[in-house]
Amino acid sequence: MCVTRADAGVRITPTGATAAADISVSELDAVAALADVTFRPLFGADQERLRAQAGAPSEGTGADDATLEILDRMGLFFHVDAPADQLDALAERLRTSDAVEGAYVKPAAALAVRAAVPKNPKKESEEAELPPLNDMQPTGADAPPVTPDFTVRQGYLDAAPGGVDARYAWTLPGGRGAGVRVIDCEWGWRFTHEDLRLNQGGIVSGTGSTDTDHGTAVLGEIGGDVNALGITGIAPDAVTSASAFSIPTATAIRNAADRLGPGDIILLEIHRAGPHATGVGQVGYIAVEWWPDDYLAIRYAVNKGITVVEAAGNGAENLDHADYDTPRAGFPAWWRNPFRRTALDAGAVIVGAGAPPPGTHGRQHGPDRSRLDFSNYGACVDAQGWGREVTTTGYGDLQAGTNPDFWYTDQFSGTSSASPIVVGALASTQGVLRANGRIPLSPSRARQLLRSTGSPQQDAPGRPATQRIGRRPDLRQLVPAALQTSSWVGVQFRGTLAGNRTGRWFTFNWPAHWHVVWTVVPTSPRTGAPQIGWKVRVERANDTYATYWIDVTNLVADPVDFEARFAVLGW
Repeated sequence: MCVTRADAGVRITPTGATAAADISVSELDAVAALADVTFRPLFGADQERLRAQAGAPSEGTGADDATLEILDRMGLFFHVDAPADQLDALAERLRTSDAVEGAYVKPAAALAVRAAVPKNPKKESEEAELPPLNDMQPTGADAPPVTPDFTVRQGYLDAAPGGVDARYAWTLPGGRGAGVRVIDCEWGWRFTHEDLRLNQGGIVSGTGSTDTDHGTAVLGEIGGDVNALGITGIAPDAVTSASAFSIPTATAIRNAADRLGPGDIILLEIHRAGPHATGVGQVGYIAVEWWPDDYLAIRYAVNKGITVVEAAGNGAENLDHADYDTPRAGFPAWWRNPFRRTALDAGAVIVGAGAPPPGTHGRQHGPDRSRLDFSNYGACVDAQGWGREVTTTGYGDLQAGTNPDFWYTDQFSGTSSASPIVVGALASTQGVLRANGRIPLSPSRARQLLRSTGSPQQDAPGRPATQRIGRRPDLRQLVPAALQTSSWVGVQFRGTLAGNRTGRWFTFNWPAHWHVVWTVVPTSPRTGAPQIGWKVRVERANDTYATYWIDVTNLVADPVDFEARFAVLGW
């Protein structure tokens, strides 16, 4: 990945590079001209075109400064295609260019395949690999003429604390996710599966791979059809589509975001080898928002009001570790550790993997809702789902046969199986809100409600609840909390204005999902004519909060005292 300088005005073509500013591009030009090296704008366009495509106006016209900043940074990223054995040397060479702010090589993104955890992280000689994740084979019984009903095996649909109580949500208008769109970002899917015939949007970006089991299992958890056979998804009325990582991950995420709107959901079914990766299985793999380009793509989606649900990863990592504060060589100067959620916050819902209730499918994985040993954990992890024993479409260890359209599994696992459960719960909630004529949850509100409702994490031997993976969603709590509303009035501030003067006041950190009306009232009596006029402008400071800017004008010659009153109409 190559990141050009913001002040350079760099253009890169198949034959070389130029800059609008008086900055040398000789080294960048030389690399770009190499026969086996190709530069492509990572997000498909330069800064101005990205702004135009996103419908974002320029500075000084009321644009959201945070959105403009994200778009401008996106326009500086170039994906570099070159032989794998040359990438490190090319990145180092690019970093010497005056026109380049950063250049780095990303480890390949991966599905949850297998995990390994050292018995003692300080002694690599004691590493012992865990049983593989999601390596199931089609060894189940051959499919009969009509597939049996497997929903009794989907304990994650049941009432809390064992499940998310999807069956309760289904009794509510919109509770099956009606009106909500979900795009799953990974590699391959089988949209021809017998239990994925309805409300399926297919692949909307990239080219799907021939390895379809993982994606098919994910789709089943979220949107498995309502019928008398197989499984049923948590939010079967939601429209589920896919964006394939046959293209760079950040590009696929951005493409998905451009097809969705407020209240819709993107699911990221990937993780990547982080600084602590050992090379043993997927130990040290982490959530992808840690890399600058993926961070920008996620933040771009969140700024559009789209909730991004991101697998925490199966690396058995503490995401609070101080090592994650240190950037990789070649990261741009603005990068800060997004797991801290301070200087940078991608805005995604991060999901860890918890144990299902003991005895599920006759197996034991520890206390219900305890952290599974492979799951990453930390303060940034917002919620958990079942990380073992998930019954869904694909793989064939529950039901097999010659046609994969009839395959089902009993053992889908990892943060891969946990994340779709959270997606399903959010889609159900958004559907209820839509059916009630309410605005959808913003990404920050979704994250907040997942943290404040649900079934609490439990301790396991050697894996205490302080190793945070969050709560398991409970739709019987989540939906009423999302529907809850209240109203009240008050005085926010008071002031004085000299005759015929205008002053500006601002008040900040108002939850952006609140409906607030402002009134400015004079407290200095004077009859005969209006004394005060006011105008309210609103800044969406971030996904969570709004700032209100109130211009107050004294319409008379004498000084006037006033108070600014608010009325919260609900949320």
